[in-house]
Formats: sequence, C-alpha cells, structure tokens
Amino acid sequence: MKTVRTNSKNEDFINLVAQLDAYLRVTDGDEHDFYNQYNSIETLQNVIVIYSNSEAVACGAFRPFDEGSVEIKRMYTLPQYRGQGFARNVIIELEQWAKELGYGACILETGKRQFEAVNFYQKNGYTQIENYGQYIGVANSLCFKKQLNINT
Repeated sequence: MKTVRTNSKNEDFINLVAQLDAYLRVTDGDEHDFYNQYNSIETLQNVIVIYSNSEAVACGAFRPFDEGSVEIKRMYTLPQYRGQGFARNVIIELEQWAKELGYGACILETGKRQFEAVNFYQKNGYTQIENYGQYIGVANSLCFKKQLNINT
C-alpha cells in the first residue's frame, strides 16, 4: 500500500471521484444535484490517494471549514477493496495532515442512506452533531465531528 498526499489535479483522484459520483447518483436519487453542488473538487489542496499494487483504490480530501476545523470530503474506496483497511488509512492520513496544519477538529456530512459510511465514521471516532451550513434542515443528511489530539 502506498499513500500519496496531493491535490485535486491528481488524475487518479479525479477518476476515483467520478466513480464516487456515479455511485452517489444512484443512492442519492433525486437529491444528488443538491449534494453535488457542494462537492466540487477543483480547489481542494489536501487530497489523499491510496494505491495497491500501483492501482488507485481509495481517496479522500479536506478543505478548511473554519479557523479550527476542516471538512472531510470525497471519501471513496473502490468496491472490490472495501473492508481491507484502505478507507481507514485515508481518514488517518487526512486527520494527521489536518493536525500538522494546526486544525483541532474534522467535520463531515454523509447521507442517511450511506449505511457503510455512517458505520465507518462512527467506528473511527466521529460523533453525530447538528447539521451545519447548507445541510441544516436537510432530512437525509447526517453530520459528524471528531476532535483531534494535536499533541500526537
């Protein structure tokens, strides 16, 4: 397994996000366009891509949210690689990078229909919070937060 820190210009990241969007078009249905407007990758400067035998198999990113926190975006693992720890490595690397940049928390939004994602985030120390920003009042959205220990 190889982990690469990059940005949104990375072709492997772009290709993984295209597969993520195809998956979300199905699971989000009519709500996909609403969510999609907040998921542009063009300006993401903090992107992780994980490779297995030179194949890009998982990705994730963050962007600054406020002075003390980042918002995790575009987490995805190819279906045939799920359950093998790739997503966990992505989230750990994103959290470490955020800590290195001085951020003390990560927040994120996922959909209620993304059962695997909800379980994954809870298993990795994220707790549900009130919906924030554009997700306030959106019934299908679940928002989560994790405080980062910046001393480690």
